Amino acid sequence: MERRIIDVNGKKLYAEYSNSYENKPTIVFLHDSLGSVELWRDFPEKLAAETECNILIYDRLGYGQSFPMPTYERENNYMETEADVLNDLLKVLNIREAILFGHSDGGTIALITAAKYPEKITAVICEAGHIFVEDVTVKGVANALHAYKTTNLSDRLRKYHGNHVEIMVKAWTEIWLSGRFRDWNIEYLLKDIYAPLFFIQGENDEYGTLEQVQKTLSGVSGTSEKLIIPGIGHTPHKEVPEMVLKKSAEFISSII
Repeated sequence: MERRIIDVNGKKLYAEYSNSYENKPTIVFLHDSLGSVELWRDFPEKLAAETECNILIYDRLGYGQSFPMPTYERENNYMETEADVLNDLLKVLNIREAILFGHSDGGTIALITAAKYPEKITAVICEAGHIFVEDVTVKGVANALHAYKTTNLSDRLRKYHGNHVEIMVKAWTEIWLSGRFRDWNIEYLLKDIYAPLFFIQGENDEYGTLEQVQKTLSGVSGTSEKLIIPGIGHTPHKEVPEMVLKKSAEFISSII
Protein backbone atom coordinates (compact mmCIF):
# COMPACT_ATOMS: atom_id res chain seq x y z
CA MET A 1 0.00 0.00 0.00
CA GLU A 2 1.26 3.45 -0.89
CA ARG A 3 0.44 6.10 1.71
CA ARG A 4 0.71 9.83 1.03
CA ILE A 5 -0.90 13.25 1.02
CA ILE A 6 -2.33 14.07 -2.42
CA ASP A 7 -3.02 17.60 -3.63
CA VAL A 8 -6.44 17.68 -5.29
CA ASN A 9 -6.98 21.21 -6.58
CA GLY A 10 -5.48 22.67 -3.42
CA LYS A 11 -7.15 20.20 -1.05
CA LYS A 12 -4.52 18.07 0.73
CA LEU A 13 -6.04 14.60 1.17
CA TYR A 14 -4.49 11.60 2.87
CA ALA A 15 -4.83 8.42 0.83
CA GLU A 16 -3.76 4.80 0.90
CA TYR A 17 -3.88 2.85 -2.35
CA SER A 18 -2.54 -0.17 -4.17
CA ASN A 19 -2.17 -1.20 -7.80
CA SER A 20 -1.37 -4.85 -7.27
CA TYR A 21 -3.66 -6.21 -9.96
CA GLU A 22 -3.25 -5.28 -13.62
CA ASN A 23 -6.37 -4.60 -15.67
CA LYS A 24 -8.63 -4.79 -12.62
CA PRO A 25 -10.92 -2.08 -11.20
CA THR A 26 -10.08 -0.10 -8.07
CA ILE A 27 -12.44 -0.35 -5.11
CA VAL A 28 -12.73 3.15 -3.64
CA PHE A 29 -13.82 3.33 0.02
CA LEU A 30 -15.79 6.39 1.14
CA HIS A 31 -16.13 6.85 4.90
CA ASP A 32 -19.07 8.16 6.93
CA SER A 33 -19.53 11.51 8.70
CA LEU A 34 -17.22 10.60 11.59
CA GLY A 35 -15.07 8.09 9.71
CA SER A 36 -11.53 7.88 8.38
CA VAL A 37 -9.13 5.60 6.56
CA GLU A 38 -8.05 4.01 9.83
CA LEU A 39 -11.61 3.32 10.98
CA TRP A 40 -12.19 0.99 8.02
CA ARG A 41 -9.67 -1.30 9.78
CA ASP A 42 -8.79 -4.34 7.64
CA PHE A 43 -12.07 -4.53 5.72
CA PRO A 44 -10.74 -2.90 2.50
CA GLU A 45 -7.70 -5.18 2.30
CA LYS A 46 -9.87 -8.26 2.84
CA LEU A 47 -12.32 -7.25 0.12
CA ALA A 48 -9.45 -6.50 -2.26
CA ALA A 49 -7.93 -9.92 -1.62
CA GLU A 50 -11.28 -11.68 -2.10
CA THR A 51 -11.94 -9.96 -5.44
CA GLU A 52 -8.36 -9.42 -6.66
CA CYS A 53 -9.07 -5.73 -7.14
CA ASN A 54 -6.96 -2.68 -6.39
CA ILE A 55 -8.03 -0.34 -3.58
CA LEU A 56 -8.10 3.35 -2.71
CA ILE A 57 -9.03 4.61 0.75
CA TYR A 58 -8.88 8.31 1.55
CA ASP A 59 -9.77 10.82 4.24
CA ARG A 60 -12.03 13.63 3.06
CA LEU A 61 -10.86 17.14 3.85
CA GLY A 62 -11.06 17.73 7.61
CA TYR A 63 -10.98 14.02 8.51
CA GLY A 64 -8.26 11.66 9.67
CA GLN A 65 -4.84 12.63 8.35
CA SER A 66 -6.08 15.02 5.65
CA PHE A 67 -5.64 18.76 6.06
CA PRO A 68 -8.32 20.66 8.04
CA MET A 69 -11.58 22.08 6.74
CA PRO A 70 -11.40 25.85 6.15
CA THR A 71 -14.78 26.24 7.94
CA TYR A 72 -17.47 24.15 9.59
CA GLU A 73 -20.14 25.84 7.46
CA ARG A 74 -21.61 23.63 4.74
CA GLU A 75 -23.98 24.22 1.87
CA ASN A 76 -26.90 21.86 1.29
CA ASN A 77 -25.06 20.38 -1.68
CA TYR A 78 -21.88 19.56 0.25
CA MET A 79 -22.03 15.87 -0.73
CA GLU A 80 -22.43 16.80 -4.39
CA THR A 81 -19.25 18.87 -3.98
CA GLU A 82 -17.51 15.85 -2.42
CA ALA A 83 -18.42 13.82 -5.52
CA ASP A 84 -16.60 16.42 -7.62
CA VAL A 85 -13.55 16.13 -5.35
CA LEU A 86 -13.62 12.34 -5.74
CA ASN A 87 -13.75 12.69 -9.52
CA ASP A 88 -10.70 14.95 -9.39
CA LEU A 89 -8.88 12.50 -7.12
CA LEU A 90 -9.55 9.68 -9.59
CA LYS A 91 -8.06 11.89 -12.31
CA VAL A 92 -4.92 12.56 -10.28
CA LEU A 93 -4.40 8.82 -9.65
CA ASN A 94 -5.39 7.90 -13.22
CA ILE A 95 -8.14 5.56 -12.02
CA ARG A 96 -10.52 4.90 -14.92
CA GLU A 97 -12.52 1.99 -13.54
CA ALA A 98 -13.78 2.50 -9.99
CA ILE A 99 -16.06 0.39 -7.85
CA LEU A 100 -17.36 2.69 -5.11
CA PHE A 101 -17.98 1.32 -1.61
CA GLY A 102 -19.50 4.09 0.49
CA HIS A 103 -20.88 4.07 4.02
CA SER A 104 -23.53 6.59 5.20
CA ASP A 105 -22.46 10.01 3.82
CA GLY A 106 -19.91 8.04 1.82
CA GLY A 107 -22.73 5.94 0.36
CA THR A 108 -24.55 9.08 -0.72
CA ILE A 109 -21.38 10.49 -2.27
CA ALA A 110 -20.94 7.19 -4.14
CA LEU A 111 -24.44 7.47 -5.61
CA ILE A 112 -23.91 11.09 -6.65
CA THR A 113 -20.54 10.27 -8.24
CA ALA A 114 -22.06 7.39 -10.21
CA ALA A 115 -24.76 9.75 -11.50
CA LYS A 116 -22.43 12.63 -12.41
CA TYR A 117 -19.41 10.70 -13.70
CA PRO A 118 -20.79 7.42 -15.08
CA GLU A 119 -17.89 6.84 -17.47
CA LYS A 120 -15.56 6.09 -14.53
CA ILE A 121 -17.83 4.04 -12.27
CA THR A 122 -18.02 0.29 -12.80
CA ALA A 123 -20.34 -0.45 -9.86
CA VAL A 124 -21.59 0.97 -6.56
CA ILE A 125 -21.93 -0.61 -3.13
CA CYS A 126 -23.99 1.78 -1.00
CA GLU A 127 -24.07 0.93 2.70
CA ALA A 128 -26.65 2.88 4.74
CA GLY A 129 -26.65 5.84 2.35
CA HIS A 130 -29.26 8.61 2.26
CA ILE A 131 -31.14 10.19 -0.63
CA PHE A 132 -33.43 12.39 1.50
CA VAL A 133 -33.79 13.50 5.13
CA GLU A 134 -35.99 11.54 7.54
CA ASP A 135 -37.06 12.25 11.13
CA VAL A 136 -35.10 9.21 12.29
CA THR A 137 -31.96 10.63 10.68
CA VAL A 138 -32.31 13.95 12.46
CA LYS A 139 -32.93 12.14 15.73
CA GLY A 140 -29.86 9.97 15.21
CA VAL A 141 -27.65 12.99 14.57
CA ALA A 142 -29.07 14.77 17.63
CA ASN A 143 -28.36 11.69 19.77
CA ALA A 144 -24.80 11.54 18.44
CA LEU A 145 -24.27 15.22 19.28
CA HIS A 146 -25.58 14.60 22.80
CA ALA A 147 -23.17 11.69 23.19
CA TYR A 148 -20.32 13.88 21.98
CA LYS A 149 -21.11 16.46 24.65
CA THR A 150 -21.77 14.06 27.53
CA THR A 151 -19.53 11.00 27.05
CA ASN A 152 -15.94 10.23 26.10
CA LEU A 153 -16.87 10.16 22.39
CA SER A 154 -14.75 13.24 21.72
CA ASP A 155 -11.68 11.49 23.15
CA ARG A 156 -12.33 8.38 21.07
CA LEU A 157 -12.71 10.45 17.90
CA ARG A 158 -9.54 12.41 18.65
CA LYS A 159 -7.58 9.17 18.36
CA TYR A 160 -8.44 9.06 14.65
CA HIS A 161 -8.93 12.73 13.76
CA GLY A 162 -6.59 14.64 16.07
CA ASN A 163 -7.34 18.35 16.17
CA HIS A 164 -10.01 18.06 13.47
CA VAL A 165 -12.63 16.68 15.86
CA GLU A 166 -14.49 19.79 17.02
CA ILE A 167 -14.93 21.37 13.60
CA MET A 168 -15.69 17.99 12.02
CA VAL A 169 -18.53 17.24 14.44
CA LYS A 170 -19.86 20.79 14.15
CA ALA A 171 -19.84 20.60 10.34
CA TRP A 172 -21.81 17.34 10.35
CA THR A 173 -24.35 18.11 13.07
CA GLU A 174 -25.12 21.74 12.21
CA ILE A 175 -26.10 21.04 8.60
CA TRP A 176 -28.14 17.91 9.36
CA LEU A 177 -29.95 19.56 12.27
CA SER A 178 -30.67 22.79 10.38
CA GLY A 179 -34.14 23.60 9.11
CA ARG A 180 -32.84 24.42 5.63
CA PHE A 181 -31.46 20.91 5.14
CA ARG A 182 -34.81 19.17 5.65
CA ASP A 183 -35.62 19.66 1.97
CA TRP A 184 -32.33 18.15 0.74
CA ASN A 185 -33.07 15.35 -1.73
CA ILE A 186 -31.06 13.65 -4.51
CA GLU A 187 -33.79 11.41 -5.95
CA TYR A 188 -33.64 13.43 -9.16
CA LEU A 189 -30.09 12.12 -9.77
CA LEU A 190 -30.93 8.43 -9.48
CA LYS A 191 -32.13 8.06 -13.08
CA ASP A 192 -28.58 8.90 -14.20
CA ILE A 193 -27.09 5.89 -12.39
CA TYR A 194 -26.50 3.06 -14.85
CA ALA A 195 -23.74 1.25 -12.95
CA PRO A 196 -24.86 -1.92 -11.12
CA LEU A 197 -25.89 -1.08 -7.55
CA PHE A 198 -25.76 -3.15 -4.36
CA PHE A 199 -27.48 -1.48 -1.38
CA ILE A 200 -26.70 -2.82 2.10
CA GLN A 201 -28.69 -1.72 5.14
CA GLY A 202 -29.28 -2.90 8.68
CA GLU A 203 -32.94 -3.38 9.47
CA ASN A 204 -32.47 -1.45 12.73
CA ASP A 205 -30.44 1.40 11.23
CA GLU A 206 -30.73 4.30 13.66
CA TYR A 207 -30.13 6.87 10.90
CA GLY A 208 -32.52 5.77 8.17
CA THR A 209 -35.50 3.58 7.29
CA LEU A 210 -35.78 0.98 4.55
CA GLU A 211 -37.53 3.61 2.43
CA GLN A 212 -34.05 4.90 1.59
CA VAL A 213 -33.26 1.52 0.03
CA GLN A 214 -36.58 1.05 -1.72
CA LYS A 215 -36.64 4.49 -3.34
CA THR A 216 -33.01 4.22 -4.41
CA LEU A 217 -33.45 0.86 -6.08
CA SER A 218 -36.64 1.93 -7.83
CA GLY A 219 -35.05 5.17 -9.05
CA VAL A 220 -31.82 3.98 -10.69
CA SER A 221 -31.62 3.09 -14.37
CA GLY A 222 -29.17 0.21 -14.02
CA THR A 223 -29.48 -3.18 -12.32
CA SER A 224 -29.82 -3.17 -8.56
CA GLU A 225 -30.02 -5.53 -5.61
CA LYS A 226 -30.22 -5.18 -1.85
CA LEU A 227 -29.11 -6.86 1.36
CA ILE A 228 -31.29 -6.05 4.37
CA ILE A 229 -29.77 -7.51 7.54
CA PRO A 230 -32.13 -8.23 10.48
CA GLY A 231 -31.10 -6.98 13.92
CA ILE A 232 -28.28 -4.83 12.58
CA GLY A 233 -27.80 -1.05 12.86
CA HIS A 234 -25.99 1.64 10.89
CA THR A 235 -22.60 -0.05 10.36
CA PRO A 236 -23.08 -3.56 8.91
CA HIS A 237 -19.44 -3.84 7.78
CA LYS A 238 -18.41 -3.62 11.46
CA GLU A 239 -21.37 -5.41 13.05
CA VAL A 240 -21.39 -8.42 10.69
CA PRO A 241 -18.14 -8.01 8.72
CA GLU A 242 -17.92 -11.55 7.38
CA MET A 243 -21.42 -11.41 5.89
CA VAL A 244 -20.87 -8.01 4.29
CA LEU A 245 -17.47 -9.10 3.01
CA LYS A 246 -18.88 -12.28 1.46
CA LYS A 247 -21.90 -10.63 -0.16
CA SER A 248 -19.88 -7.66 -1.42
CA ALA A 249 -17.24 -9.97 -2.92
CA GLU A 250 -19.96 -11.98 -4.66
CA PHE A 251 -21.48 -8.80 -6.10
CA ILE A 252 -18.12 -7.50 -7.35
CA SER A 253 -17.16 -10.87 -8.82
CA SER A 254 -20.44 -10.99 -10.73
CA ILE A 255 -19.62 -7.61 -12.28
CA ILE A 256 -15.97 -8.14 -13.26
